[in-house]
Amino acid sequence: MAGWEGASESDLTAAGAELLPDGRCGLRLKGWHIESAKRPILGSLARQEFEEKLGTLHLPEMVFGDSSLFILHMETGIKLHFNAFDALKGWMQEALPPVEVPAAAKWKFRSKPSQQVILDYDYTFTTPYCGSETLEPETDKTIPKDDCCGLHWEECDERIDLAVLSRKEPILFYDEVILYEDELADSGVSLLTAKVRVMPSCWFLLLRYWLRVDGVLMRLRDTRIYCAFASDDKAKPNIIRESCWREETIQSLSAKGFSSDSAAYADPNLISQKLPIVKHKTQRLNISRSAIRES
Repeated sequence: MAGWEGASESDLTAAGAELLPDGRCGLRLKGWHIESAKRPILGSLARQEFEEKLGTLHLPEMVFGDSSLFILHMETGIKLHFNAFDALKGWMQEALPPVEVPAAAKWKFRSKPSQQVILDYDYTFTTPYCGSETLEPETDKTIPKDDCCGLHWEECDERIDLAVLSRKEPILFYDEVILYEDELADSGVSLLTAKVRVMPSCWFLLLRYWLRVDGVLMRLRDTRIYCAFASDDKAKPNIIRESCWREETIQSLSAKGFSSDSAAYADPNLISQKLPIVKHKTQRLNISRSAIRES
């Protein structure tokens, strides 16, 4: 399904948006190129290559390794991109302890060694991944490689104005890309998705890691990235990123009067505000002047 099906031709024209050619999913608008690609689950050979590059024998059941979403500011070359490989690198680096589940005791004492489940790694594939960022050279000008080290996130006090996102503006482009998913042996869900929404005044992206271990734990890691379009397409964009980690055990939720039935937590949108915040930070993307192309 094309991400722009909800936008009328008149809305696109009025905003100055240009759809991507050759059946690609995305658009160009006010100096930005936004594109998504949804591909099938990795086959066995590609999956093995992923394992070798990451240095692990464990991957989620469904890895959409060729799916991606990226947002490129064409003048400065700032590119934000979201993919499964980088997210799984983050999972390996963080290496959280495995979540113990009630069935674990039985798994560890199965009679056949081939059937034993050893919980010695984070089988939930929880990742601290907030996206990847690079500087892309312009087609007619080249940025020296030494200058590409200036892209970095700095903590700031500015927050994303969610009221702006609720304004009645036409949605020119919307898409959701699944990066990986695992049903935890039918005991819950581990899911990483990237969603993007583009309106005439701004773009907004939500990268969400959602974990539900039935009867045990809820974990939600949201990264929201927002940028209002500047009047000058060549100006350095003001990109704000908010990362929020929420988590709670089912036992604690039950003690607070919430349901202990996992079926009540199928939608992370409904449960998110019930989960206490573990960590929250707001950042702005900065780029050194030496890395900005002169117009």
